[in-house]
Amino acid sequence: MPSRTMMRHALLAGLMALAPACATTAAAPATSAVAGDVLRDPAAMRALAVRMADWQLARLDGSHVARASRETGDPRAWEQAVFWVGLTHLADAAGTPPRIGQAVLDMGRRTGWQPGRLPYFADDHVITQAYLWAAENGGGEEARGPARATFDKVLADRPKSTLAFVVPPEGYSAAECLVRWCWCDALFMAPPALAELSNQTGDPRYRDFATAEFWATTDFLYDPVEQLYYRDSRFFERRDDQGRKQFWSRGNGWVFAGMARMIPLLPEGSADRLRMEGLFQEMAARLATLQKDDGYWAPSLLAPEGSPPEASGTAFYTYGMAWGIKAGLLDAATYRPAAERGWAALTRAVQPDGGLGWVQQVSDRPEQVAASDTQYYGVGGFMMAAAAMADLHEGS
Repeated sequence: MPSRTMMRHALLAGLMALAPACATTAAAPATSAVAGDVLRDPAAMRALAVRMADWQLARLDGSHVARASRETGDPRAWEQAVFWVGLTHLADAAGTPPRIGQAVLDMGRRTGWQPGRLPYFADDHVITQAYLWAAENGGGEEARGPARATFDKVLADRPKSTLAFVVPPEGYSAAECLVRWCWCDALFMAPPALAELSNQTGDPRYRDFATAEFWATTDFLYDPVEQLYYRDSRFFERRDDQGRKQFWSRGNGWVFAGMARMIPLLPEGSADRLRMEGLFQEMAARLATLQKDDGYWAPSLLAPEGSPPEASGTAFYTYGMAWGIKAGLLDAATYRPAAERGWAALTRAVQPDGGLGWVQQVSDRPEQVAASDTQYYGVGGFMMAAAAMADLHEGS
């Protein structure tokens, strides 16, 4: 019987020959030249991402997710919304079939372009990033209107809360600070939507609010010694059995990828853009030192020993570094090897059925991961990484 590794190589090798409707069909025998193309050829990278997008689009009810919640199958909730954001990156890539962008438009029409249910909760804002892409790609004002109404409400009655994360007896979701960006994940979820809305409408108030709150969160959660973000204030004093601070890989990945999305939306030469570019470069330098020899980043960034592969944090770091090199913010000689190792690791996380494995499930801290663990946000991050890596390889 072929090993799991042989099956995965066969999947990658047979990628271009498989029809979109046959996501789980056995792949052709592996050949090193074809498998290698996924690491070097931009068209093969994008094709791999399209195959995975088709795989995920065929599984939108959440039944394939190991730790599904009541929100897992909801396109407006953050788990799935990050997948739709990833689809917009893929839709913008050269040679992507029109069905990818059409899937985003169809989803938005099904949801009536409505954000998530809580107007002040950043996780319920991430889907508006896909809607705003749609507004510029066939959806028009209909796609933009509900997002603008939500953010107008936020600006008219700005949330007032400390950023300290205190869980009351009623439970996590009742934490008072959740009306603001008191957890680092929020810096991916909301700021790019607000900045994009300013660019589409010409109203700077959305961007100004986003940058002010971004810096408030950064001043509170960023550790200038480690050059990493705590997930939230509950982790300030947490240490492992070796006395090391706990910095969650996907949490920092949210921030790093969020900055890569946010920076190009800020006015060139502005104080906020220059400051964010400097923070992005500082964080990239630290992250490059923490990548493991196998190309992954550990779920707990300072605790690599014995750690499993983890695809979601790795996808966001790979995306951010590839984007940063292409944008001229990161030195290619220094960071391209890290991006290439990250991408190679991500291709090894592709499972025999065409999905993405080794994705840590929903959490707020490092946990164990299995090869069969997948999630929409991991696939979204993979598509972002694939599009950015293909762009980096274009013409090189």
